[in-house]
Amino acid sequence: MKQTFKIVDPKIKPARRVDAIKAEIKKYLKRERRKELPEGFDFWDFDCSFGDSADEKKEIHSAEIMKSIDEAAGREVDEFYLEILAKAKKRMKKPKPGGE
Repeated sequence: MKQTFKIVDPKIKPARRVDAIKAEIKKYLKRERRKELPEGFDFWDFDCSFGDSADEKKEIHSAEIMKSIDEAAGREVDEFYLEILAKAKKRMKKPKPGGE
């Protein structure tokens, strides 16, 4: 998903528009996680970027998406850019303490 979301709408209040955007993003993440994994992979990971425009985007963790949207709404920007790219990953074992 690479999309520019508009917060300002003539018919919808910005707070309701932000809620609708968040719901759409949660729905997209849930749908992507339900997809079948390629063989040899354990889970879906997401590369996320957020910014006021596509040129100003910065990489963020997927857990920071909602917080970034709230910050953009607090700054009263008209729109923001969000990029979420799903990729299959394999879990790595944690090293045991003591180097055993």
